[in-house]
Amino acid sequence: MSESVPPYLSIVIPAFNEARRLPATLRELMEFSSRFTQPFEVWVMVEKSEDDTFDLASQLVSNQARFHVIDNQVQRGKGYAVRSGMLRSLGEFVVYMDADLSVPLDEIPVFLDYFKNNPEVDLLFGNRQHPGSDIVKCQSWHRQKMGQIFNRILRLFSPVTLRDTQCGFKAFRAGAARQIFSHQQLDGFAFDVEVLMLAERFGFKIADLPVRWINSNESKVRIVRDSWRMLRDVRRLSRK
Repeated sequence: MSESVPPYLSIVIPAFNEARRLPATLRELMEFSSRFTQPFEVWVMVEKSEDDTFDLASQLVSNQARFHVIDNQVQRGKGYAVRSGMLRSLGEFVVYMDADLSVPLDEIPVFLDYFKNNPEVDLLFGNRQHPGSDIVKCQSWHRQKMGQIFNRILRLFSPVTLRDTQCGFKAFRAGAARQIFSHQQLDGFAFDVEVLMLAERFGFKIADLPVRWINSNESKVRIVRDSWRMLRDVRRLSRK
């Protein structure tokens, strides 16, 4: 595939201390890309890590012209990593997903087909609480409860109505991605909420879809500390 062909799809993956999980993810992505019929690109945005995430990822994709591993050289948070990747993307459609592939790559064609059949929709959010979702491996009871509490409080402090803002699988048309992430500012985990609030402010049409979900036991979210930080950030957003 010639690099001069504009990508149809961009995939953005934030990575921090992912030396254990990222190699398997990249191998799956390479296998997926061999079956994907449209031009694509992958952006792996590596936050400054305490392990060999950047070196391992770079070595694995060294002969893959469409795979880009970027060393952000700082550790500012998932929001910063995703934003920096989204603003580099050139695809007609852009998907960001977690490095553990909790939502499998087979969901990508499903989301792209939805865009094709619903041209009025600009953003698609994966929703683990959707009745049609297939939860293969659940989060722990404590994480589920904290997530539910977070979303209830979120609806008190903001106009957000979607029931699952934190699923790490979201897809955008290029124009929506560019406008939203040019204004998005939060570096931490609450950036998903900011993305949703910006999308609504700019008048973009949003839909949520069921997903297949396989929880990873190595989540980077620290339940209590990060939940409080997210709620603090959402409170600040609601005052703007």
